[in-house]
Order: sequence, then structure tokens, then C-alpha cells
Amino acid sequence: MNMKTALMLLLLALATIFALVCVLLTRARAPGACQQQPPAQEEDDGHSRVFADLSPEELAQVVQYLRGSLGVPLVDAARAKPSDNCIASVDVQLPAKAEVLRFLDDGGTRPPREALAVLYFGAQAEPNVTEYVVGPLPAPTYHRDVTVQKYGGKVPYHRRPALPAEYKQIADFFKKQVFPAAPSFMEQVMEYDGTSLATVTAAPRGSRSGDRLTWFVMFQNVSGFFLHPVGLEVLVDHSSLDLTQWAVRRVFYNGQYYGDMSELERIYVQGGVRVEKVRKAPRDGDFSSMRPRAPVAATFPLQYEPQGPRYIIRSNLVIFQAWSFAFGMSVTTGLRLFDIRYNGERVVYELSVQEALSVYGSNCPGGMSTRYMDGSFGIGRYASPLVRGVDCPYMATYVDTHTLHEGLSSSKRTVALCIFEQNLGSPLRRHYSNLQSLYYGGMVNSALVLRSITTVGNYDYVWDFIFYQNGAIEGKVQATGYTSSSFFHGNGLQYGNRVWEHTLGTIHTHFVNYKVDLDVGEVKNSLVAHDMAFEMVQAPWNPEQQIERPRLTKKVLDTEDQAAFRLHSPMPRYIYFATNQKNKWGHQRGYRIQIISFAGDHIPEASSMERAISWARYKLAVTRRKEEEPTSTSVYNQNDPWTPTVAFADFINNETITNEDLVAWITAGFLHIPHSEDIPNTLTVGNSVGFLLRPYNYYDLDPSIYSPDGVFFTSEQNFMVCEVNPITCLSQTASCLPSLPPFTYDGFQNSSRL
Repeated sequence: MNMKTALMLLLLALATIFALVCVLLTRARAPGACQQQPPAQEEDDGHSRVFADLSPEELAQVVQYLRGSLGVPLVDAARAKPSDNCIASVDVQLPAKAEVLRFLDDGGTRPPREALAVLYFGAQAEPNVTEYVVGPLPAPTYHRDVTVQKYGGKVPYHRRPALPAEYKQIADFFKKQVFPAAPSFMEQVMEYDGTSLATVTAAPRGSRSGDRLTWFVMFQNVSGFFLHPVGLEVLVDHSSLDLTQWAVRRVFYNGQYYGDMSELERIYVQGGVRVEKVRKAPRDGDFSSMRPRAPVAATFPLQYEPQGPRYIIRSNLVIFQAWSFAFGMSVTTGLRLFDIRYNGERVVYELSVQEALSVYGSNCPGGMSTRYMDGSFGIGRYASPLVRGVDCPYMATYVDTHTLHEGLSSSKRTVALCIFEQNLGSPLRRHYSNLQSLYYGGMVNSALVLRSITTVGNYDYVWDFIFYQNGAIEGKVQATGYTSSSFFHGNGLQYGNRVWEHTLGTIHTHFVNYKVDLDVGEVKNSLVAHDMAFEMVQAPWNPEQQIERPRLTKKVLDTEDQAAFRLHSPMPRYIYFATNQKNKWGHQRGYRIQIISFAGDHIPEASSMERAISWARYKLAVTRRKEEEPTSTSVYNQNDPWTPTVAFADFINNETITNEDLVAWITAGFLHIPHSEDIPNTLTVGNSVGFLLRPYNYYDLDPSIYSPDGVFFTSEQNFMVCEVNPITCLSQTASCLPSLPPFTYDGFQNSSRL
């Protein structure tokens, strides 16, 4: 080793020691600055509680009241038969908007706190679904049947969403009656051992009102089973309330249809079945496994708040910079926000998810008949426990929720929501001036995110509401999880891409509907459209010169028909809710709706089930707000789309919408043609849609100019001084390393294995 090499090694060693000492000194220098405790969840002043989800104690009181007041026995829904009475769900019953505003804005009486209980009455002469409002909480003394008021009549029993108990009874039906009817086929072709198959339900259930016939698709029961179809699908008639009357109506295997399993067995034994053996997959699923194929390497970047969170949580109220809002989680529709204010002024009364729809294509019966309406299964019910550091930033604040569904006691969903401030890594605004005066001005784009992730069967939906410091709000959903698949056979390539030996990734659409009750400046608004058009003019300074000049076009949309924009029809590029109030420059203050969507086609309106999902006809529809039109759909539409309980198309009846309390119903979506890169999972990249609510002449100038996050310095200033440029001082203000809380996860508690 020569002298030069030895000297270089010595310098390298000294540099390493110096770096370690710096780290130790940094930790010692700021021992308490980066403890990163979550924000204190302080007590609210009570106003936001008018929107709060029911507490476990309130849920228990409702159940106790119903069991003692209805005069009929109520079976635990977890073990109920279709012929039993049971409580399907209990959720908060939100007061009427007028009552809430009197309380919030005018000092009126607090509205009574009430619950909405959904009961299945299978043990009645005419089985039905009934909805009761129960109150006042926490000590209920009354209940009233609101079913007829809401839906115009009793809800027929066949429309009820299936309970987990019914799926368990169907699984038992397969195990004890369906599979034993074809013993040779099941053993030799399916290699069935009693546990080796998993089933996935199609929906809706049948082809006309009153049906409860469901195609069940068989998959290998391995990790990621959604990608392991075996070619067998069975149509089960489970319409009878007597389980012994359930029957198989049709069987499909590898492109051929059979009357039942006995017929399949007979033809198989005779050698008449075209068999396509599927290689038995290992328990981890092989290609469908999400286990990383690479060893752990350098840790991915982390984000932290060097001086602690800059937001406050008070019960169900969140305060961040100029923003404040109340949040909740509906069992059926998931994440929802209320009373969203900027600088103390309400801009949105309600912002909520309404429905997530997927329409599938396939050459297999289960796939081709599937139109999933996820609200029926429960977008909030299937809120997934979040994994710290992956689903949300490690240092986010995590919030538990409590729900009561399909049982007599509430269940706790740990870390079902997360709240965090995110540095988006780019400027919200900036300008570098090197002409005339020399300066730099800019501001980091740091926004608050409220997130939940729901896993409804194979798909995972990441739901975000994002609050920017310029007064803009974004609603966004990202799709991931496993793509649904069919058994690859025949002309399958007309309906998707082959993604494994026997697996067809089937073409499908995603549509998501939101309710946005904007109150811009005041409750009553109008809808205004601005756009552009070119006009040909002579140059004023030279009559021989023609100029194509863009000009502003303006139109007030007076009626609901004018404000209903079909999915692929042109829509004004600037469309906004406007108040009669004016800003400093004489313009109507407004909030603009900007939709981000790559939707596929809507199901043809000639379809017998289209009215049940008629909200998806429109990328935007603005209607008068009505208490009797609280949602764009119903959980009962899934199992009877042919006679929909709620048909959104009926909301649009050409009423005037000028200076009225208005609601925007926004639909965003994308077409998904699964491909090999969707294996094992669909990625969020490119599969993100939603909308923005952006101030449009609402303020006199950009409100983010008042944010303390702004940076500005000139060539004449000493921009190395903290008072001039706070970025200079990050080496002191953000010099510590965060003390990370230990990793915990309770997501597997009370969950069943495959």
C-alpha cells in the first residue's frame, strides 16, 4: 500500500467518525424537538359533534332499545337465517340541514341526536327491510319507521344486501350438497379436498325483480386466489327463506353449460366433458403472491414534522392552517366531511362518497353478469386497518372508528383513518425574477390529507380528501388490489388480456360518485359556466391584418336539465357555484368544479338495470338540494336493479337552480383493461381519478400569500439570515432525528382465514 492510498483511507475513516459524532450531537442538541407525538385529540366545543359517528355506548343503547321495544325477537345477525329478524346495521341519522345551520350559525337549539337502524324482518308474514330512526341519544325513548317516507313503500326482502351469515350458509350448501353431487369430477378435475376452493360472488342476483340467483365463481384457495380461476361456476337459487329449498340452477365449466352438478358428473364420467386441468398452486399463490421478490435494501424516504404536527384534532373536528372540517365514516358509503370552512367561512356543507361501481365483461357467466355496487357491500364497513409507513406516512395521526353491522354489538376498526400533512415536493407557486428587479418568491406545496382505504373483495380503494393552502379541496380515489379474473378459454381475448396460463384479466369500468353540497358565500347559489371561443377581428392598428382572438364566453345555467352533463358530452371548462356576493373587483365569488376522469362508457340506457346506476350517465349533474334526495343511490339497488329503490335520473326534472341551495353530483372513473403488469396487483399509478374544488374570484387575491410557509428574498438582502429566509435555518430547526413510535398492527384480529 503506497502512502497516497493510506492517506485516503485515513481521511475516509476520519470522515466516517465525524459523521457519526455529528449525528450523536444532533440528537443531543435537540432532545425534545422531534419526539413527534401525534396531535392531542382535544375535546371539541360541541358544534362538530352534530355530525359525529355514533359512539360504542350510543350503539349499545340503540340495540338495547330496539330489543326491548319492537315486540319481536331479534337474532344476532352473525348467525341469523334468512327467516329470522335481525339488526343489519346502525349508523348516525344526520339532522336536516336547516336544523343544523340554525344551531351552527344562529345559536339555535342543538338538534336531537338520533340513529338510523336497518332491520331485516324475515320472520314476518310479509318479510321486508325496515328502517327506523331511533332517539334521542344517548337514552332513546322513541322510534319511527321512515321506510315509506324515504322509499315510497316497504323495501321488499329480496333486495336486502347479503349478510356474512348468508355467505357462510351458501358455503355450507356448496360443501354439503353441491360438490358431493359430482364426486368424481370434484376429486379428479378440481382436486377438491374440502378446503381447496374459494368462491367469489357475482352481483346482481338474477335477471328480474324478485330473483335471488347468484353465480359463484370457483378459485383455488391460495394467497391472491382472485387470479386462480379453475373454470367452474355455479348458479345458486337462494331466494327461499328455507335453506333446504336452495338449489343449483345452472353449472358452467370450461365454456360448457350443464343443468346441475349431477349432469356435469354424469357427462364427465362418460368422457363428454372437455377437461382443462389447472396446475395446483402452492399455498402462497406463486405468481399471485405479494411477497417481495427482492431482499430488503436501503430504507425508503420518510417524512416528518420537525416541530410537531401543525394540525389539531378535536373529537371529529380537524383544524389546519385556515381550514376546519368535521369528519365521519358511513357504514355504507365510507368517508364523509361536513361544515368545511376556510378562514371561518363555510364553503362546503357536505362532501361525501356515494357509490363505487364496476361493470365487467367476460365470456364466463359470473364475469359477464357482474355489476358491483360497492355501497351495498359497505364501503365504510370494509375500511381496512392502515399499515403505518405504507398506507399512510409513518408519522401520520391514526384514528379508530366504531361501527355496528351484522351483529348486536359494535366493532372497533383500529386505525381506519389517517390524517397527515404532506410536503408534495413541488412549489405551490414560485417565480424567479432576473429582469428589472432581482428576487425569488415561492411557497412549498404542503397540504393536509384525510385518508381511508377500503378493501371490498378483490379491490382496494384509497380515498383521499386533500386541503391546499390556496383554498382548494381535492377529492381523489386510487384503485389497487387484485384485478378480478375469469377462466381463460375460447374467445376470451375479446374480453381482456391473458395474464397467466388459465387467467383472463377481464375488461371492466370503474365509476365513483360524489356528493358535493357547496355553500359558496351563502346557502343559495347559482351555476355559471365560463369558456372560450375564437373571434376573427381586424387589427385596430392595421385594417388589413386579421387576428384570431380568444374571448370569454359566459352563461348562467338556469335549470337542472342544463346542468346535467352526460358522461362524454362537452362541458364548459370553467363551471362554478356563484354567490350574489362580489369580490373587490366586482366579480361574483365562486368555487369552480374541475373533474379529473378517464371514464369508460356507461352501460346503455336501454338496459333493464340502467336506472339503478343512472348517476353514472353524468360526469356532473347539479340539482336543487332536497332532504328527500340525500343520496344518489341505495344499498338495495344492487340486488334489484330492475326496480331500483332510488333512481338518480328522477332527481333531474328541469327545476330552476338559480339562487337555490344546490348540490353537485360528480362522477369520475376509468376504463381498466387488465394486463400483465397488473400481476400480482393493480397499481395506483395512473389509476387515480377525482375532482378539485378551486376558488374562482372567491377571494381578492390568492389566500396562500398569507401563509407563513412563503419564502421571499431579493438580491439586495442577506438571504443567509433566518429572518429573511427561514429555509436557511432548517439546519437548526429541523436538525434532529424523529423518535418513531413502535410499529403495531391489529388488522388480523377477528378476521377469518381462507
